[in-house]
Amino acid sequence: MKKEKIYIEYPLKGSAAIIWRYIGTAHGLSMWFADRTSIDGKTFNFYWGKEEHRSATLIAQRNGVYVRLRWDDEEHYTFFEMRITYNEMTREHTLDITDFADPAEIADQKDLWDSQIEYLKRQSGM
Repeated sequence: MKKEKIYIEYPLKGSAAIIWRYIGTAHGLSMWFADRTSIDGKTFNFYWGKEEHRSATLIAQRNGVYVRLRWDDEEHYTFFEMRITYNEMTREHTLDITDFADPAEIADQKDLWDSQIEYLKRQSGM
């Protein structure tokens, strides 16, 4: 079954530079996305606990704006992207997430992002 694209926006209190530190660097991603993150060229390695490890390949990036990764064990057409946008009306930045999930798992995937972003907000004060 083909995965479906999902899109979620999260308003954050903070500058684009601060948000970028949390989505564009190994140290920042280790603060909220995974227990430990390392970057080797275009390969991002994510570790949770003592056993779980997943790697993703960087497929597109614009420093300070977005990072797009593809899990190495997922379908070629899928990716997940974290993008910083600025809303002129609210004068706030949002972290826009694009991801893919099986149709039956979309709600669970959104819940996972919700909990991760809540953790990011607590860790960063955003």
